[in-house]
Amino acid sequence: MPLQVSDYSWQQTKTAVFLSLPLKGVCVRDTDVFCTENYLKVNFPPFLFEAFLYAPIDDENSKAKVGNDTIVFTLYKKEAAMWESLSVTGVDKEMMQRIREKSILQAQERAKEATEAKAAAKREDQKYALSVMMKIEEEERKKIEDMKENERIKATKELEAWKEYQRKAEEQKKIEREEKLCQKEKQIKEERKKLKSKSLTRNSASRNLAAKGRNSENIFTEKLKEDSIPAPRSVGSIKINFTPRVFPTALRESQVAEEEEWLHKQAEARRAMNTDIPELCDLKEEEKNPEWLKDKGNKLFATENYLAAINAYNLAIRLNNKIPLLYLNRAACHLKLKNLHKAIEDSSKEFCSLEGIE
Repeated sequence: MPLQVSDYSWQQTKTAVFLSLPLKGVCVRDTDVFCTENYLKVNFPPFLFEAFLYAPIDDENSKAKVGNDTIVFTLYKKEAAMWESLSVTGVDKEMMQRIREKSILQAQERAKEATEAKAAAKREDQKYALSVMMKIEEEERKKIEDMKENERIKATKELEAWKEYQRKAEEQKKIEREEKLCQKEKQIKEERKKLKSKSLTRNSASRNLAAKGRNSENIFTEKLKEDSIPAPRSVGSIKINFTPRVFPTALRESQVAEEEEWLHKQAEARRAMNTDIPELCDLKEEEKNPEWLKDKGNKLFATENYLAAINAYNLAIRLNNKIPLLYLNRAACHLKLKNLHKAIEDSSKEFCSLEGIE
């Protein structure tokens, strides 16, 4: 059961009531104060104070000060008048309960209104902030559009200036071409005049020669014949280069028979190879050797790069189809790639090559 506090003091003026409520050890943290127009409640366990006020007060502007084991209330009256007492006299329990419930409902309504007002103020703030942001974005958009328009105008002016410059350059070139053509025409006319003058001089000279006798003509023809006889040939020497030896060893140290046999085998191998393959023009000299391609395919097979190994064996077979191991190795690659039909085909070709059957 809470302890009802009855030891209090109060004073009043026409506009305010000053209430002093002594509570030992009271502090703001543990004190619950509930105040409405007609009801005042202080709960500081185990102490409880209730006052059913004589007249309505302005609870929104009223104040409470907690400290020094005392709570001092400053309650402002709604109507300026002197009260006969702090609490209403002759109040029964039912009336007290009704006043409490009414005060709670008033407090709830006031809290609801305050919450709605706060929410409305928040919405207004958000609306205002949104309008401000939209205004700022509109200004930024307008600024960007103005910048774009200015850049477009600037680019258009630069383009027009470049076109004008090109047009003037073309006109200048056209004028220069016309001047060159005029100069060439003048040169051609001058050359024609020179040729015409030369032809006139030649005609006059030919007429003078024709006026001379036959003897002079025979002397001229004999002189031309003497000038057309060629001079005798001069003495000289011709240098002959011999084909170098394939083996750069001295003749006394070389074995001519073995060298000739090796050259003969190389010639037969070149004749056996298909040298008309278009891919050979892009290959190095060692890449045109079937044995080198076979070794390359074996290395690729060892690294499980079966498709590249098949390509190496294919080119080797095109160069020389008389090597059975090429078919056998290619069949192994097809077997790894699950190409069973091609594996069987290459195995059959390898068998026919061993038997000498085509």
